[in-house]
Amino acid sequence: MRDHLSDPSIIQVAVSRATAPQAAADDAASKINLPETRFVLAFVPGEMPGDEVAAALDTALDGVPVFGCSTAGQITDKGYETEALLLLAFPKKHFRCSSLMLAPLDPISPTALATTAQRHENEFQHTAGWNRLGLIFSDGVSQQEDVLVSTLEAVLSDLPIFGGSAGDSLRFEKTFVLHKGASHSNSAVLLILETDLEFQGLGFDHFLPSGAPLVITGADPEARKVYEINGAPAAEEYARLVGCKLGDLSPKVFAENPMLVQYRDRHYVRAISDADDAGALSFMAAIDDGLIMTLGKGQEILQTLETGLRRRDRRGERPDFILGFDCVLRKLEIEQKQLARAVSNILCSSRVFGYNTYGEQYCGVHMNQTFVGVAFFKSDQGYII
Repeated sequence: MRDHLSDPSIIQVAVSRATAPQAAADDAASKINLPETRFVLAFVPGEMPGDEVAAALDTALDGVPVFGCSTAGQITDKGYETEALLLLAFPKKHFRCSSLMLAPLDPISPTALATTAQRHENEFQHTAGWNRLGLIFSDGVSQQEDVLVSTLEAVLSDLPIFGGSAGDSLRFEKTFVLHKGASHSNSAVLLILETDLEFQGLGFDHFLPSGAPLVITGADPEARKVYEINGAPAAEEYARLVGCKLGDLSPKVFAENPMLVQYRDRHYVRAISDADDAGALSFMAAIDDGLIMTLGKGQEILQTLETGLRRRDRRGERPDFILGFDCVLRKLEIEQKQLARAVSNILCSSRVFGYNTYGEQYCGVHMNQTFVGVAFFKSDQGYII
């Protein structure tokens, strides 16, 4: 648990554990100095109705712009939580912001998306000496994040973009993003931020490739379903490769044995969400016929977390805070291993605030079982990737 000395000095952090949307919004907003706030990021428990919480926040924040999404858990001043409304207030002194609603995601038009995003960035006047980054919050059940983030990376190549897919507390039914006092499904919100602060992007997981390559020989890319691996029924072959019986496949097995794809000399996680009665595997990121993959072998998760969060600026100073997008499958594995308290302590000591996602976006790639973040420092030296 954080003590007063470990609180960030740049942003204001407000948490409410009230269950009613208006009560939670009023409680959290009362802890924020609104006249000094440029915008607020809101990370909402998946059980809260989107329209109600959006309207409640719009009223409670008295016109201050609020962006964010529903989640599969929050990272607060206590570390991992599941039922807390988390607000992060970004000050006018250090931030400017321009927002763009992207809808619908399904069907998505890459050409229209590219044109709209490019025009939006061009119209956002650049402040001399300040640096830019993008944040993306997207519908977590749209299955369009791969096209969304790769298109944005291509057209906004000078803008580092970080983000996470919205969640709904592991129901995988309906998620929402927040924009201009309303909640929106089948949508994404792109925020272009300017800041005079130094920031660093980070993205890491705890898996290494293991065993021989395998080939996806039957898939439905649009549905993210795999029917065959190495010419055999997908679920049967996967169970054989991980060394368990077909009937023993479970979220725990999937979380501890993800599949990896190599892209630009780095391996990214393609997580499996379930196996259906017909033996097909459902994935949480892009998949395709002919894709060559490997199984992932987990490393020590506490050590990789501590190492990944150990960032310093040019003066050797630690971040004032880290905005974090942490996959909910990581959280599930951590809870299964009874490491939640230890991980929460690490997140607290590193001043991480954010939420648990249905997927993470970084460097133009949509991935799973990864921690993606932005570390902000008090110095004003720019951006380091």
